[in-house]
Amino acid sequence: MVDDDLELCTMLDSYLSRHGWKVTSTHNGQDGIRAAQTLSPGLIILDGMLPDMDGFDVLRRIRATDNVPVLLLTARGEEIDRIVGLEMGADDYLGKPFNPRELLARMRAIHRRAAPREEAESAVPAFVINEAKREISYRDQPIVLTDIEYRLLATLLRRGAEVVDREDLTRQAFDRESRPFDRSLDMHVSRLRRKLEQLQGFKGTVKSIRNSGYLLVQDEGDGGVRA
Repeated sequence: MVDDDLELCTMLDSYLSRHGWKVTSTHNGQDGIRAAQTLSPGLIILDGMLPDMDGFDVLRRIRATDNVPVLLLTARGEEIDRIVGLEMGADDYLGKPFNPRELLARMRAIHRRAAPREEAESAVPAFVINEAKREISYRDQPIVLTDIEYRLLATLLRRGAEVVDREDLTRQAFDRESRPFDRSLDMHVSRLRRKLEQLQGFKGTVKSIRNSGYLLVQDEGDGGVRA
């Protein structure tokens, strides 16, 4: 946990420990980055406003080298801040003040998403899904993905030429139902789209189907739907 509120850290350490979590707290951005690099945590709770650097800068530094799940915990109430956090790779966000039970529920949902599942096959031969390692590659090119992006792409690949509706994709990616005016899915799909379009030889995209959902479209030579 990276937060400069010592009282909050102490309270959450006690609360989360009672529910089986081992908590290590740091109280500034630089220490948080070092802890992320040396401790290999299963989840990071990151405050958006730290004394030495912006929480978004911490998130950017972590995402440069690690895909560990990050829950952005912040007093910032502006929608644009939540959107920026998701665009930069946060897996979820929760505004302060908050109920510790909701934080725990969100942590458990993230943990479930990160847990290995049975081996799955891609309906698009050019992509290979390795469920055990939570990795996806395109023509032997590893794709660096956050856990949410992995779940989104794996779902789209399993469906092949099928449009995946927003409600289904939200359940697959976030383990929850879609919420009114919630743009979390769109932000993560946008990040995933940019990563796919940077792949050498990839000529497709993740297409938004109006009033329906999303479809992975690509070159027929990859075994997918032509864009």
